[in-house]
Amino acid sequence: MTFSLPFIVINLALVFYTIGVWSERLSGRLKIWHTVFFWLGIICDTWGTGMMFEMVGGLTYDLHGMSGLLAILLMFIHAIWATLVLAKKDEKMIANFHKFSVAVWLIWLIPYFSPMLLRTLEAGK
Repeated sequence: MTFSLPFIVINLALVFYTIGVWSERLSGRLKIWHTVFFWLGIICDTWGTGMMFEMVGGLTYDLHGMSGLLAILLMFIHAIWATLVLAKKDEKMIANFHKFSVAVWLIWLIPYFSPMLLRTLEAGK
C-alpha cells in the first residue's frame, strides 16, 4: 500500500480536528489554540478534498460526496463561530461551545469513514 498526498492530508485533518474538538471538550472551555486546530483541520480537509476531486473528476453525488460537502460547510461554520465567540469573550458561549464541536466532528466522521465502509460492503458481495 502506498500513501498518497491526499491520504496524508485528509488524515492530518482528522488529527488536527480531533485534537481541537476533544481537547476543548475535555477542558470544558473554548480556547484560542482549540480554534487554531479547528482551522488547521478545515484547511487540511479542504486541501485533501480538492486533490481528491481532481483524482475522481469532481463531486460525487453519493453518501460520501454529499456528507463530505455538508461536513466541510459545517466545519467552516464551526471555525468561524469559534473565532467570533472568542472575539466577543462571551463566557457562557465559551463554556458551552463544545456541544456544537462534538456534533460537527461526528458528522465529519461520516465522509471520513464512508469510503472504507463502502469498499468493505462491495468486497463482501
